[in-house]
Amino acid sequence: MPALLANPVARLLDMLAKPPVNGRWLIGLSGLPGSGKSTVAAQWARQVNLQWGTDVAAALGMDGFHLPKAALAQLPDPEAALARRGAPWTFDPQGLRKHLVALRAGHSLSWPGFEHAVGDPVAGALHVGVQTRLVLVEGLYLLHTDHGWDLADCFDEHWFLDVSMDVAMTRLIARHMAANGNTRAQAQARLDRNDRLNAAIAWRARSQADWLVANPPATVPA
Repeated sequence: MPALLANPVARLLDMLAKPPVNGRWLIGLSGLPGSGKSTVAAQWARQVNLQWGTDVAAALGMDGFHLPKAALAQLPDPEAALARRGAPWTFDPQGLRKHLVALRAGHSLSWPGFEHAVGDPVAGALHVGVQTRLVLVEGLYLLHTDHGWDLADCFDEHWFLDVSMDVAMTRLIARHMAANGNTRAQAQARLDRNDRLNAAIAWRARSQADWLVANPPATVPA
């Protein structure tokens, strides 16, 4: 079982003090939906930049590699694909891998975002310049090895944001109610038919991480 990393920011600063194995340090951050991945990744990048005195670190997510709705509509069972959006087979892992390889090599590149109002990825929404020497990439399935996923060798280290299933699911219910206007019953139904299934898949890769990182329940969900 991976050991607990008590001070992630100190670890990142130590890495920056050394030349990267490739052109840029790349950290993968996995965890359950609702564990707080995007929030803490952005916080850590900000703290590193403040302490380093320049923008050497950045945080990115894998949401921009969702398959567009138009692509899901071409799958053998489009209704099931839309209902299970967020499952591993509703992403483009090959496209993500291509971007990760270029990112780790130190290249300047564009990175897709995700427009929640539309529900589709947005190409080139973000940019990483050559001055960025360390990138945290967060996502559910960065250590997943089925459904065409094969990304483990793209990272220098992989961390798992260690939040219990109960805490993560409670956060997701609150998020669905706040962001989507769901009733508690509607949020629970959405959780049961999709989110909890995805969380179980993400949890199975926990033991493959290099480090576990705790995230207190008071932290806002990602």
